[in-house]
Amino acid sequence: MPGVKDFKIVRDGLSRDRPEPPDRRKPSWLRIGLVPAAVSSELKGMLQRTRLHTVCEEAKCPNIGECWERRTMTIMILGGVCTRVCQFCSVDTGNPRGWLDPEEPDNVAAAVAELGLRYVVLTSVDRDDIEDGGAAHFGEVVQAIKSADPAVRVETLTPDFCGDTAAVDTVLASGPDVFAHNLETVRRLTPTVRDPRATYDQSLAVLKHAALSSSVLVKSSLMLGLGENDMELRQAMDDLVAAGVTILTLGQYLRPTRRHLPVDRYVTPQQFDAYRDLGFAAGFREVFSGPLVRSSYRAEQVFAGASRS
Repeated sequence: MPGVKDFKIVRDGLSRDRPEPPDRRKPSWLRIGLVPAAVSSELKGMLQRTRLHTVCEEAKCPNIGECWERRTMTIMILGGVCTRVCQFCSVDTGNPRGWLDPEEPDNVAAAVAELGLRYVVLTSVDRDDIEDGGAAHFGEVVQAIKSADPAVRVETLTPDFCGDTAAVDTVLASGPDVFAHNLETVRRLTPTVRDPRATYDQSLAVLKHAALSSSVLVKSSLMLGLGENDMELRQAMDDLVAAGVTILTLGQYLRPTRRHLPVDRYVTPQQFDAYRDLGFAAGFREVFSGPLVRSSYRAEQVFAGASRS
């Protein structure tokens, strides 16, 4: 059976792995350290043995060095090829033709045990080639982790499942501690930033259904620096609160390759602090805001803060 990498698509003769020269000189607060060679070698070896993908590598996360040294990671299930083409994301795109790894739930549970993780973020590519968008597989991975160690906290950062609430219910029934789905950007910019199948209202509907259908904490994330203004950002916050979202993360958009959207502005740390205050004023229980914050960055701390509120 072929692996998902057999379906990789590279457009216009440019590899998606080709580094992007900066849109302009990046400010000092966005300088990123290198991953220590020993840490990188050890964890890459484990990922190869278990055939896992991580967002740390696939999405070129700026926090990869810090998180890997702390033995935390966001595991990407359902393969490494996405059926959608969002203009901010460097994950490979194509058609996996229904391919799934039946051993993935056990492999993920084994990796979590090997690393001694106490808080796990599970995310995935979009799988529009599967009837339920991969929801049942998502649930199987959660259950495998919980069966191996019920004390492990699991956050599911899911696709929108094309708005299929039954798929959302399948994930919720598996017992995650946090249900997350990212709105990504403000309403006006959504058609430019995201794949046409990923609409602003569809994402809000998924989050609202999760909030109304379970007692788990519901979380979302917005990228800043794509061209949004403060009024639009506040409206997006209000929309998320109205949908029942209790945790919000805000971070700087960084262009992964020259094929992706350019950075419109670099938001200062002081502005991120102000947006954090704006989020609390809007009604979120917890807001994690900063230039290098990503939706799953220090997720265990965000969970702890929201649980105490």
